[in-house]
Amino acid sequence: MKKNVVLYKELSAPLMQLLEEQANVTLIKRLDAQGLDQLRAALPLAQGLLGASLKLDAQLLDLAPALEAVASVSVGVDNYDINYLTERKVLLTNTPDVLTETTADTGFALILASARRVVELANLVRNGQWKKNVGPEHFGTDVHGKTLGIIGMGRIGEALAQRGHFGFGMPVIYHSNSPKPAVEERFNAQYRSLDELLQQADFICLTLPLTAQTEGLIGAEQFALMRPESIFINISRGKVVDEAALIHALQQGQIRAAGLDVFEREPLELTSPLLQLDNVVATPHIGSATVETREAMARCAVDNLLAALAGERPANLVNPQALR
Repeated sequence: MKKNVVLYKELSAPLMQLLEEQANVTLIKRLDAQGLDQLRAALPLAQGLLGASLKLDAQLLDLAPALEAVASVSVGVDNYDINYLTERKVLLTNTPDVLTETTADTGFALILASARRVVELANLVRNGQWKKNVGPEHFGTDVHGKTLGIIGMGRIGEALAQRGHFGFGMPVIYHSNSPKPAVEERFNAQYRSLDELLQQADFICLTLPLTAQTEGLIGAEQFALMRPESIFINISRGKVVDEAALIHALQQGQIRAAGLDVFEREPLELTSPLLQLDNVVATPHIGSATVETREAMARCAVDNLLAALAGERPANLVNPQALR
């Protein structure tokens, strides 16, 4: 007998067909007030959930007594109460690997755009202010040969190191929970303490998950260690950074610039001082936002969910302690 799946993310036609062949699917098209009401109404019979960008807390999950598995179309799992899911023996899956290269591309796009002031100077042209050859007041800074500092040497960190080392001849330094000998050998990378990395890197790139340990990791004390020439890049999660401290560091010239794909609150409010700063490149959380990668992520999530509902161990299980 088919199991009941609540889908709160639209899928491509082939993936929708695959899911409907093996499950009874209720689709919530939008997570607005009406959509959330529809979701609450569907949860009592739900055995599987699939979607993204919705905080699933105990209050919502309590409405789903038959729930067996949640498939997140994301690599980050900070929207989920993992301990609560595990206590209830509900499997949680995510979609790592398939977004690694694309997210690293986004990180390097922010490095280049911030260093060469691409957005600021493109707007100068668009606004009709390009009247003569650019002078020193509009010069950027080189990327090639500069020191790339990566905080969090997971899959995305490694992909970023690959681009910097092989593509731009950048010395790579990194900080993580422990040294990574294979990374050091492949990229001639060197391990640093967090403080050492902040003091030495030209480009400081965050590729960390959001956890209780990483929330607020980079604040006023850390920005004070950076050099005025440093450029700060965040493609991890906004709450890893104290945003007020970042704004102060940019306004006071403690660092040269920032390239940000994530923020404390998303969407970023129009009143944010970040949007008033020419030395900020801000993108709307596009780390994995390509046609190919989003389809691969959705396919991965569908495969994870169907495996879990069939009583199999899914490939990308976040909480193995929940196995029945």
